[in-house]
Amino acid sequence: MEVENTLHMKVGDGESSYASNSFLQEIAIRKTLHVLKHTIKGMVDLEASLSNVFVLADLGCGTGTNTLLLASMVIDLVLELCKENNLKAPQFQVFLNDLFGNDYNTIFQLLPKFTANLKKEKGENFGSCFVSAIPGSFYGRLFPDESLHLVHSSYALHWLSKVPEGIENNKANIYMAKTSPPNVFEAYGNQFYTDFIIFLQLRSKEVVRGGCMVLTFLGRSSADPTTDDGCRLMELLAQSLLDMVKEQGLVEESFINSFNLPHYSPCEDEVRKAIHNEGSFCLNTFNVFQGNWDPYDTDYTNLVDLNEQISHIHAKNCAKALRAVMEPLLTSHFGNSINIDVLFQKLQMHVAEDLTNKKTRYFNIAISLSKK
Repeated sequence: MEVENTLHMKVGDGESSYASNSFLQEIAIRKTLHVLKHTIKGMVDLEASLSNVFVLADLGCGTGTNTLLLASMVIDLVLELCKENNLKAPQFQVFLNDLFGNDYNTIFQLLPKFTANLKKEKGENFGSCFVSAIPGSFYGRLFPDESLHLVHSSYALHWLSKVPEGIENNKANIYMAKTSPPNVFEAYGNQFYTDFIIFLQLRSKEVVRGGCMVLTFLGRSSADPTTDDGCRLMELLAQSLLDMVKEQGLVEESFINSFNLPHYSPCEDEVRKAIHNEGSFCLNTFNVFQGNWDPYDTDYTNLVDLNEQISHIHAKNCAKALRAVMEPLLTSHFGNSINIDVLFQKLQMHVAEDLTNKKTRYFNIAISLSKK
């Protein structure tokens, strides 16, 4: 699988598109607002950072309103700090980065309204905001040396640069699972470590001295790679694919056996180890928070869904959110041999059943780093 060419969210603004089903990602961005604020305020040379041009890079920006929501939040925070410190508001340069298949057109169509709102809300004293798209993998160089004040990435760094090698024996699974052989866990862990080290090395060249990064990604709560919050949802997706094999051969089993996700949810120790060993950044804050599989489910008290009707509502929303992310990868591998509608209907049923037994939640990691 050529990740650079196949990994992207579902394009457009239709019912199953990422733009229409990215509330989960919006919640994550809003939950890290306090981290962003603390990070920007803590910049070593605040006056220099906020003078002239403030440069933000959003890596793995995706598409839709979330992308410009992040830019708007950063601009608000910077202007607030300028006011507190009696500094002149800088101009803003916002670089939006994602892979080549990303739906940049949807973002561009939102820019006129975004710019007009900025001018209306901020008044005449507001400088300018320049927005540019920078397509390419963040596992490669993207920007000139020491050109960025703030790097942000949300729900992107759990995607690997490639599927780990040597996991052909991960039969009937599409990711790490409770039935995976031990070498699969090792291969995934090694691939994350290698990729994250490369990411840190590259950004250390591109971020100004004293510049910062705020990174949010899916993780897991335990060192055990088979913990439910790390792999359960992917196990249910694999089961849905296997159901389609059993039912009139809707999918060939060989296609499932050759499909593994370029994805990894690390634990805290793995993240800390990579940052320490690479050595270019100071780890300033390490935050974790949970999120329900259904982003519209605000009940964090109950450990299971209370009845079948509720579980099916939550499962439907969960399946829609996952489909917006996974569909391009699945269709790239399975082609016309897979009926995506049927697959995610089956996933919805499995998720509903699972939620009546245990309410597993996403485990999120949010960290802030400053360049040494």
